[in-house]
Amino acid sequence: MKKLATLLLTAAISMTMFGQDQKDLSKCAVVKILTNYGTMKVALYNETPQHRDNFIKLVKSNFYEDVLFHRVIKEFMIQAGDPQSKDSTFTGRLGGGGVGYTIPAEFVSELFHKKGALAAARQGDDVNPEKASSGCQFYIVTGRQFDRKEIDMLERRLKTMYDNPEFHYNENQRLTYMTFGGAPHLDGAYTVFGELIDGFEVLDSIESVKTDPTDRPVEPVRIISMSIIKNYRK
Repeated sequence: MKKLATLLLTAAISMTMFGQDQKDLSKCAVVKILTNYGTMKVALYNETPQHRDNFIKLVKSNFYEDVLFHRVIKEFMIQAGDPQSKDSTFTGRLGGGGVGYTIPAEFVSELFHKKGALAAARQGDDVNPEKASSGCQFYIVTGRQFDRKEIDMLERRLKTMYDNPEFHYNENQRLTYMTFGGAPHLDGAYTVFGELIDGFEVLDSIESVKTDPTDRPVEPVRIISMSIIKNYRK
């Protein structure tokens, strides 16, 4: 019986980590991100079409070529997409650049901030109460593991913060955050529009680089190119 229980737990963790939470990604577009640390691949969710289509448009126009991962925080996320980071002579604080437009938030409760989640950066609530996304900046979650008590505490806090008594983490999300990790405190605040499907070792390598007091890597972590390697299907 003990052996069976261990096998069932192992299967559940494996499904959460590698089965994409039982989510069918077969119809999703896939983007290859080539960096100076290696290659990652992300699937773009069809449930967030405005973010998907905008990302594809920017990839096809080579917008992300030579852009830096300008903000890296261990056990949290790696962020890129600021066009100002292409200028190697720019010494100011990065993160303020954009494309002149935002994208309306596309919150989907089933899409959450597990490790590897691809999400849109945005300005703070004080100037952006609609939580509209940056037209170009994005981040990939690295996160950490949470225990059940921490998740319960976050759930209570977010219910109050969002004035939404219906907000909750389902059991699949809880299991994912407990076994695989992520950043659950961002759920419902930033649009998740894709996920990493290959290159977790690259994500881990970038997360571990040395950074300065502004969280900018001391040595450049650069996107060499992005390309669409699979188109989405309806």
